[in-house]
Amino acid sequence: MKFFRFLLLILFVNTLLLSQNIEAQKSTASLNVSIIEKQFVIPNLNTISHKIWVYLPPNYETSSHKFPVIYMHDAQNLFDSKTSYNGEWNVDESLNELYKNTNKSFIVVGIENGEHERMNEYTPWPNKNYGGGKGAEYIRFIVHNLKPYIDSTYRTKPQQKYTGLIGSSLGGLISYYGGLKYPDIFGKIGALSTSFWFSNQVVDFAIQHGNINNVKMFLLVGEKEGEQMVEGTLNTEKLLLETGFKSKNLTSKIVEEGEHNEAFWRSEFLTVLKWLYNIK
Repeated sequence: MKFFRFLLLILFVNTLLLSQNIEAQKSTASLNVSIIEKQFVIPNLNTISHKIWVYLPPNYETSSHKFPVIYMHDAQNLFDSKTSYNGEWNVDESLNELYKNTNKSFIVVGIENGEHERMNEYTPWPNKNYGGGKGAEYIRFIVHNLKPYIDSTYRTKPQQKYTGLIGSSLGGLISYYGGLKYPDIFGKIGALSTSFWFSNQVVDFAIQHGNINNVKMFLLVGEKEGEQMVEGTLNTEKLLLETGFKSKNLTSKIVEEGEHNEAFWRSEFLTVLKWLYNIK
C-alpha cells in the first residue's frame, strides 16, 4: 500500500512538472499578433526563409482607418516569450495599452533574424574581428520588397513621416543606418543600445548622410551597458548635430540602471515611440 501511494505521489509530481513545463511553453503573444503565411528570402544576403510577424492595432478590424507602420528587427523577441531569447519586449501589450489610453494605433512589422546570420544582416560594414557587413542588403530588402508587400496587403499610411524603424544592439545599428541611408522612406528611427563600436565607418557615414531635416531619431543607452556603449551614443549624437542633423529631431537618453537586455528595451519602448510620434 505504501509503495502504491509512493507511485501515486511520483505520478502526481511528474504530472505537475509536465503541466508547468507546458504552461511555460505557451505563447504569450496577443490575439492581434500573427505570423504571416508568406516568408521572405532576402536577395543577395542568404538563403534563410525569414518569418514576418505582424501586430495589428485593436481597432484595425472595426474601422477603415489607415495606420502608421513601424518596422522592427529580432521579431522572435518582440511579442512572445516562447520564441524569445531572453524575455520579450511586450510590444503588443504595450501598444494595446497605448491605444486604450490615447486612442493612438500602429501596425508593427517584425522581421525574424536569421539566427547565425544575424550579424551579417544587421551590420552595414564588416568588423575585422567579427565579420558581418551585409546590412545594406537587409535594409534594401525592407525598402524594396517587404514594405511594398505590407503597404499592398494592409491599410497603411505609407508616407515617410509615418514609417518607423526601431531596433536594439546591432538592430539599433541597422536602424540608424537605414534612417540615414533612406531618409525618404523612414521618418522615425529608434536606435536603442546601438553597437556604434562595431565599425569606424559609422563616423564617415554620419558625415556623408547626417545632414537631414525630416527624420526624427531617438538614441537610448544604459549606463550599465558600459563606457564604450555610452560614449558611442553620445559621440554619434554630437557628430550628427555637427553634420547638420536638425537638433529638434534628435534626442538621446541615458538610463542609469539600464542594461543590455530585453527588460531594458521593454521598459523604454513606449518612451521612444511617444517621442518619435509626438504622443503626449
